[in-house]
Amino acid sequence: MEVTSVTGALLVGIIIGILGRLIVPRRHRIGALWTMLIGVTAACLGAWIALGLGVADTQGIDWIEWFVQITLAALGVAALQRAQVRR
Repeated sequence: MEVTSVTGALLVGIIIGILGRLIVPRRHRIGALWTMLIGVTAACLGAWIALGLGVADTQGIDWIEWFVQITLAALGVAALQRAQVRR
């Protein structure tokens, strides 16, 4: 893995995490590091799911892949918030 691919994954993860965080209503009590980790995880899982569905490599913008990734990030943010509230 090259430095550019790691940097790219982190940047995409941050964007996905922020978009997922914007979707979930409420005040967020999770930090930026958690948002980035959730975003990177959601981006990887979303890309894998899109690949399995056969929509990962299309002409133009991969809207379905982005939708899956952002949805997974929103679910991750909501799950982490719920886990922190219970503590």
